[in-house]
Amino acid sequence: MVPLMQDVGNELSITQRISLRRPAMPKAMAKIAAVITAHPTAPVELTITELADQAGTSAATVTRFCRAIGFDGYTQFRVGVAAESGRGDAGTTWRTDIADDIGQDDPADRVLLTLLGLHTRSMEITTGLLDLDDVQLVARAISEARHVDIYGVGGSGVIADEFRGRLYRIGVNAHSWSDVHDGLTSAVLQDGSSVAVGISNTGRTEETIEMLSHARAAGALTVAITTDADSWLASSADVALITASGNPAQRPDDLSIKHAQLLVIDLLYVLVAQRTLGQAATRLAASAMAVSAHRRSSSPLEEPRPHRTKESTR
Repeated sequence: MVPLMQDVGNELSITQRISLRRPAMPKAMAKIAAVITAHPTAPVELTITELADQAGTSAATVTRFCRAIGFDGYTQFRVGVAAESGRGDAGTTWRTDIADDIGQDDPADRVLLTLLGLHTRSMEITTGLLDLDDVQLVARAISEARHVDIYGVGGSGVIADEFRGRLYRIGVNAHSWSDVHDGLTSAVLQDGSSVAVGISNTGRTEETIEMLSHARAAGALTVAITTDADSWLASSADVALITASGNPAQRPDDLSIKHAQLLVIDLLYVLVAQRTLGQAATRLAASAMAVSAHRRSSSPLEEPRPHRTKESTR
C-alpha cells in the first residue's frame, strides 16, 4: 500500500504527488523531481546515492524529497514506485535491494564467502589507491593540530563519530559533526592550526562539502575521504584520500565501502598514535581504567555468585 500525504487523497498517484508539490520545492529537491519525471522507474533501479548523483544533489535531500511527497523514507518510496509500476515482485526486489550476485536460496556458507570476497577486495583496492605520503602528511597535521573537525552525514556520519572517538582517546581534540548547522558553526572557527576532515562515499554530499569548504576558507588543512578523486568534496580539500567504490551488485548500501573507510581512519589513528606515543599511552591507560569497573570478568564461571539468604530462597 502506498503511504499517503496528509493533505491529499488516495486517488493521487506518485507522479501526481510530485507534480503537485514540485512548484513549491527547493531547487535541490526539484532536480530530483525532474529526474523521476523523466524516468519514473529510476527509484526502483537506483540506490539513494545513485539517484542523488543523477540529480546532482545529496542523499539527505532525496530523503527530504520522499518525505515531502508523503513517504517516511527512500525505502518506502521505492516500494510505492515498484507497486505502481508493476515491478514489486520478490525477485526484482531482491536483485534491486539486496544483491545481484547472491541468490535468494544460496546457502549461508556461499553467502558468507561471497561477502568476504567483496569486503576483502574493497580493502585491497583501497590499499592500492592510497598515497602514503598524503596519509602521513595528514597524520602529522592531526598530531600537531589545535583542533580537528570531522564531517559526515548518514552512514559517513557513523564513520566520522568512530574516527573522533579514536582520536579523542589518545588526546587529540577532535569533534565530529553530522548536523550542518553545528558543523558550520565549528568550521568557521577553525584556523591554520586546525585540521578538518570530510567523509563522503560519493564526494557529492552537499552538507559535507559545505562544512569542509568553510573550514578551508577559515584556514584549516582540509582532508577528503571519498571514492571519487574528481568529486566536489575532493576539489574542496587540500588532500584527498581515495577509497574503493562500492560494488553495484550490492544494494542499497554496500557495507564494504564502510570497511574501506574504516581502514583509512584506522591507518590514520595508528600513525597519529605513533607520533604522540607518550601522550597516547597515558590517555589510553586512563580511559581503560575509567571503564574497567563496568566490564565483567572474561568468563561467566569466574563471576562471584550472589549470596543467597533464606529470604531469597523462599
